[in-house]
Amino acid sequence: MTAPSRSVAFGTPDGVAEGDWFKGHVELHAHGVHRFSGRGIAGTEKTGADSIVLSGGYIDDRDEGDVIIYTGEGGRDRDSGRMVADQSLGERGNAALVVSQAMGHPVRVIEGLGVTRGKRRRATKGYRYRGLFRVADHWLTVGQEGFGICQFQLLKIEPGQLPTPQAVDPLAGAETPFEEQARRYISQDRLVRDSTVVRAVKRMYDNTCQICRARLIVSLEGEAYSEAAHIQAVGKPHLGQDRIENVLCLCPNCHALFDRGALQLTDELDVIDGITGRFRAALAQAKGHNIGIEFARKHRDRWANRLP
Repeated sequence: MTAPSRSVAFGTPDGVAEGDWFKGHVELHAHGVHRFSGRGIAGTEKTGADSIVLSGGYIDDRDEGDVIIYTGEGGRDRDSGRMVADQSLGERGNAALVVSQAMGHPVRVIEGLGVTRGKRRRATKGYRYRGLFRVADHWLTVGQEGFGICQFQLLKIEPGQLPTPQAVDPLAGAETPFEEQARRYISQDRLVRDSTVVRAVKRMYDNTCQICRARLIVSLEGEAYSEAAHIQAVGKPHLGQDRIENVLCLCPNCHALFDRGALQLTDELDVIDGITGRFRAALAQAKGHNIGIEFARKHRDRWANRLP
């Protein structure tokens, strides 16, 4: 039976201390530690997130004690336990964490103990309250399972320390209220790129894919469509450079495969299958397009520990 949801309340509840143990979600709810039974993130875009549960549900999570890299919600098939779609900042829990970052709301962190592996992960040894953390940062990336994920960096709040509101939208003006800014940013769910670099690479190849050589005609006038793919992903956490040496001109299919590690580049700029390691094609390279080998190596490194 699912317990009714409590109203949002930030901070550590009265009568609860860091390190306290709870048998299950019913006890967590009864003590006001986690309001949403059966969900990892308690909160919505309207309220912000006041608590999360670490349950080992995503292989891209990292727990280093006072620093946690937490993967948001969405994209997972409940029956198989596998990722089947990209996550979005528009998901209720992910949006809640972005709002908490913007507004400086503290987030209670609860750790599932004795988590079983398999389709449905369960904390067989109860839950431990880890204390208050702040959402310090977030980013969109492609996870080890090949789908887009939302990740959040949470930092432990020391006694007496108070998190402060912060901007989450790099395009927002300083006059925009943080809460309004966060909600507008969530609805956009986008990453801005340098259009000058994009246009230059597409022009070099006349919108022809460097991998499969497809040129997609999309109008009666013969206009073609292509996409610019960064080799080492730009933005957090990969921090690739937005420059011509780090960009490929690809068709949508090859772009999707490359972004998810199913296609990779060798140091010789051969295209290989990122799952089988087999040769797929020699990358087309226009005169003056000096692709950076260091970017290809960074791209391969992302998938070096991919699970079968």
